[in-house]
Amino acid sequence: MHEWIADFIAGGGYLAVLALMVLENVFPPIPSEIVMPLAGYEAARGALSLPLVVAAGAAGSALGGIPWYLAGRWLGERRLERWTARHGRWLTLRPRDVAAAQEWFRRHCGKAVLLGRLIPAVRTLISVPAGVTRMSPGRFLAYSLLGSALWSGVLAAAGHALGERHELVARWLGPATNVILGLILLVYLYRVVRWSPQR
Repeated sequence: MHEWIADFIAGGGYLAVLALMVLENVFPPIPSEIVMPLAGYEAARGALSLPLVVAAGAAGSALGGIPWYLAGRWLGERRLERWTARHGRWLTLRPRDVAAAQEWFRRHCGKAVLLGRLIPAVRTLISVPAGVTRMSPGRFLAYSLLGSALWSGVLAAAGHALGERHELVARWLGPATNVILGLILLVYLYRVVRWSPQR
């Protein structure tokens, strides 16, 4: 996959970076930890401009979050509460938990989206509660774009600085992403085992 992504960026430039970052949000096996350092490396070689690489990556990432945001809006609070009442154990939620979580997200939605965009594995999923709570599309895009710009900028700058050793970024971040995913899974399994409709 690494070679294919490298060839795609070399041939497609900024549009390729944008498209890959859209896909990274919709189809997670394409990781930004590979895409953006490669694009940064292309900028270091003089083939691309680093600021435009970051802009393309941020725009692609923000656009890729829109389908998940729309899915959250379609799901909505009432449908989520009905699903929770029916499948509470597997969602590890009770209807009152949904209401509390939604209230918290409404108060902190901007910070939640911004920070969520900086955390591997959470970057895509943070768009769903934004949609469920009907965060305004403009506000969602603004915070998503800002967080995506920070994430894309760090990765592209690392690839630019490391040059031909840009693959080290993926090697460093890959295990961190796996740890985060593992922790999320462990917390989920713990909540499933401990779940009770009365608690």
